[in-house]
Amino acid sequence: MMKISGKTELLGLMGNPVRHTMSPEIHNTLSEELGRDMVYVAFPVEEDPVEAVRGAYHLGIRGMNVTVPHKLGVIPALVEIDPAAEAIGAVNTLVRVDGGYKGYNTDMPGLGRSLRTKGVTLEGKQVVVLGAGGASRAVCVLALTERAESVYLINRTKEKAQALAEDLLAHFPEGKMIPLSKEEYQLVPEKPTVMIQCTSLGLHEGDGLLIEDRAFYKKAIYGYDLVYNPAVTPFLKLLREMGIPGDNGLSMLLYQGVIAYELWTGETIGEDLVQRVRMKLERRLYGENVLLVGYMGCGKSTVGRKLAEEQGMDFLDMDALIEQEMGCTIRKIFEERGEAGFRELETACLRKLRDTAVHTVIATGGGAVLRKENRELMKDAGQVIWLQASEKTTFDRVKSDRNRPLLDAGGEEALRQKIHTMLETRRASYDAAADRVVTVDGKTVEMIAAEISK
Repeated sequence: MMKISGKTELLGLMGNPVRHTMSPEIHNTLSEELGRDMVYVAFPVEEDPVEAVRGAYHLGIRGMNVTVPHKLGVIPALVEIDPAAEAIGAVNTLVRVDGGYKGYNTDMPGLGRSLRTKGVTLEGKQVVVLGAGGASRAVCVLALTERAESVYLINRTKEKAQALAEDLLAHFPEGKMIPLSKEEYQLVPEKPTVMIQCTSLGLHEGDGLLIEDRAFYKKAIYGYDLVYNPAVTPFLKLLREMGIPGDNGLSMLLYQGVIAYELWTGETIGEDLVQRVRMKLERRLYGENVLLVGYMGCGKSTVGRKLAEEQGMDFLDMDALIEQEMGCTIRKIFEERGEAGFRELETACLRKLRDTAVHTVIATGGGAVLRKENRELMKDAGQVIWLQASEKTTFDRVKSDRNRPLLDAGGEEALRQKIHTMLETRRASYDAAADRVVTVDGKTVEMIAAEISK
């Protein structure tokens, strides 16, 4: 929990609407991770952005983000504006300086940094920008700044694309921009192309593509869609079907925020921290993970698959992942490395899942909760559900299973005693790990999955 005192510095976002913004998640996570006494809040500003900026300065606010509809309206209130923001004609970041704020646009460098993390460069490339609205302006400036070989700007109406191209070429006279109507898409040369989708198509169910001809998209060597919710837009879905790599706009949102934070604080944000913030954003947007814990035979894998199927989630089995990575069975790992060596592999697997899994049901190994570090990793990764089975149910389910090395007991009575001892030993660890407990005795897989879904 963030502590706020009289020394806490204030950052914020102004715009309308701002209720559903992701920016507080980005900036408050950065401040918390970096140990900075700063808090970021959203300010709904319906009108008069100039007065809002002046008020923010008098209130001592250290830095502001600006979103629609005020990215242009704040400019008269600034004491200075960055040249790139001036070329784009819009400001999204205000940095406090003597006498007021200096305006920046971090959308353009945010997209640039996002592309670089994917190994994509625009220099010398043919770039196709789909749409000529406000968002496409920053994208075109990035392409011109990075000396793209040519920028084909395609819009529903050619006039709007033409006006944008003429305006930008006044700032970049060495650049090459070709405005086209969507009906003129065949004029784009057949050569490797970076395509950037800047329209709102994809935001709503049933949306199609600006250009419906699938053959057009075969030119693409990479595609980027500024829309990030849903995670897979019609544009990205088509590229995936063609085997063409692409990404949605969440990384641009993240990096523009990171760059703004660096401008406000002078910090250099490392990529490890950026990726931790990204995971928080993805889980908020696309869904949390569910981790199933419990003793052997409680049904983690069976229930996990059913739950994932019903909720439209992915499913992962940790033991299966470890077997795949090591190229041998769990029993073989126990024979060669012992239980301690296997637990090390579990921890490494959990650490990876914490950093990568989104909207996934994860079935953990029965003893994965024994390490405190593992329990903490699980809680960081998502909601932890303990599937609790009685000793009798457990015995009935595992007595004929020869693939569980820890249950090699030699006879039924010895197995019952081993189950009893292990359950008693592990009970406190399951309890410490779990956010919820779901009993499984006498219930079908469907009943258990439905109870977890409540």
